[in-house]
Amino acid sequence: MSSAYDCIVRRIAHCIALCFVLPQTPVFAEESTLPAVTVTASPFGNDDTTQILTPAKVLAGDELRDKLGGSIGETLSQEMGVSASSFGAGASRPVIRGLDGPRIKILQNGMAVSDMSSLSNDHAVGSSAATATQIEILRGPAALAYGSGAIGGLINIVNGRIPEELTPRPSGEFELRHSSVDDGNGGAFNVDSSSGKIGLHADGSMLRAGDYRIPAGTLPASFNHEDNSGFGAASIGDWGHAGLSLGMLNKRYGIPTAEQSRIDLSQTRVDFDSLFKTPVPGFDSVRIKLANTDYQHSELSKEGIAQTNFSSASLESRLELAHQAFAGWRGKFGLQSEQNRFAALAADGSAGTVPVTHSTSTAGFIVEEKEFGTVRVNTGARYEFVARTPENNLKRSFDLASWSGGALWQFTLGYGLGATYSIAQRAPTTEELYSNGPHEATNTFDIGSTVLGKETSHNIELSLQKTEGALRWKGNLFQNKVQDFIYGLNGDIVSVGDVNYTQRRWSQADATLYGGEAEFTYQLAASGWSLRGFGDISRGRLDGGDNLPLQPAARLGFGGNYQQGAWRGNFSLTRVAAHERVAITSHETSTAGYTRVDASLSYTQRYGSQELTWFVLGKNLLDQDIRLSTSILKDLAPAPGRNIILGLRTRF
Repeated sequence: MSSAYDCIVRRIAHCIALCFVLPQTPVFAEESTLPAVTVTASPFGNDDTTQILTPAKVLAGDELRDKLGGSIGETLSQEMGVSASSFGAGASRPVIRGLDGPRIKILQNGMAVSDMSSLSNDHAVGSSAATATQIEILRGPAALAYGSGAIGGLINIVNGRIPEELTPRPSGEFELRHSSVDDGNGGAFNVDSSSGKIGLHADGSMLRAGDYRIPAGTLPASFNHEDNSGFGAASIGDWGHAGLSLGMLNKRYGIPTAEQSRIDLSQTRVDFDSLFKTPVPGFDSVRIKLANTDYQHSELSKEGIAQTNFSSASLESRLELAHQAFAGWRGKFGLQSEQNRFAALAADGSAGTVPVTHSTSTAGFIVEEKEFGTVRVNTGARYEFVARTPENNLKRSFDLASWSGGALWQFTLGYGLGATYSIAQRAPTTEELYSNGPHEATNTFDIGSTVLGKETSHNIELSLQKTEGALRWKGNLFQNKVQDFIYGLNGDIVSVGDVNYTQRRWSQADATLYGGEAEFTYQLAASGWSLRGFGDISRGRLDGGDNLPLQPAARLGFGGNYQQGAWRGNFSLTRVAAHERVAITSHETSTAGYTRVDASLSYTQRYGSQELTWFVLGKNLLDQDIRLSTSILKDLAPAPGRNIILGLRTRF
């Protein structure tokens, strides 16, 4: 065993020495043919048609490009069970089944993005969708491999910055687009190549979008600027791969409130990823990953003067071992750790919103799967220890134990009936414990509580799906009972200088979320028409009390895709109901319903192995006044009005 360990160490050292700095060839699937797409964040490598135990959606290829927005939340907002928060064009996170913030973990290539988007809705996600080759939505037992706090699920943004395969020739994609609603111009590229046994990758994107138009005019301070770049290199052989990548993200976007403040964000990220095949007897692979992230953003006044400076420095490490089948069980187990330094300090040197706080977490996890005839069983467990040490305040530590199990019964060919049950625990975040100061962008005076305990979620889900034939469908029912749910309770108005803020105090109470969702697709042939319909509804309440704030409204959607030769087009119509189950104690107001219509048309010219695609996208074609019940700013900042996007894409 010692010699095998020494061999692994030598391989890692050798590969790090070979890797200099410069992700994987993008896979662009035609939306009409719908091939199986591997879910990279699944420990079992399942495709997206077998995810009843870990219900998933994978956006890739033309479908991803058609739905691409200025943020991760906007890009995923039309998926079943997924809506989005909104704080103007620059900041939007996914909301899954009524849960958001720290309960939805966002990954980049399987490692935490380590940004501050879970802290507040005005903070942007520290990863760009523009250069993603695939975006995955994952729930269920497999999610425990990535974090006990992700009780709502996780999003994995795949950009392949560290190549895992050698490409015989350079390949990639370039795209340019112009949007009418904000006079926006954007571009993105993704290129892979190789030199000998070294795989190389480069990607980048740029966006310059002004204040966007709404049915009533133009929304001030709604601009969104972004620059994103990444480089990676890896040594690749029959033994596996090992490599490094460097990513840099800069964003500058407006906050469309009366104060018209804005946020200036920068992030630098270095990743190491290695996978060794059959390292020792009994194991298929061992994977070692590291991610170092340096993040900071400043909240600026309308005049450009910094008010609060947020900073985060984190180092995450991950070890995964995939074992060979043992008594019919297959799966992975491993260790994960993270160290983080977080602060939100006033720019003028006065007391800040959150003091400098050092957090550490150490976790062990295991996820296993076995088939018993026509029944497949999936189970996972995770233990995590979290400690938060602030300057000049009370240190807190938490022991978190989570587990999940599920079963899928294929009672006849192409039909599956499944059930999952999970218990997951989440530690209070740094801001929930130690906040004590004004937050300009949300116009709140946040007050944390050092006596908060851990959340414990009890989630049950029933699923039924058909995965064979021209007509396919799936439906899910779920209930999530959360003990000691942490939420912000809005209170009185407090004054700091000449500025008034709404007091927001972090509190706890038991809560229940429940709902259902369904989706069908119909596709008779590889070309011609294919159809899709979906619906989802969820409710969230404090037990014996008020509604949970910022809950998504019920939706019904229908759409179609047509492909014939070089032409491809699609349309979608989504009806969103009025949302009137508001949180009274948070002074929440009801939200009117709306109908959204989107469409696209593209023409592809082929030159040998190269493609040139001209496309036009239409979003909110009815120019509806769209206000999202999941947005704090819905009464001030509606979503963009009618938007026509013209673009050109080439793949080679």
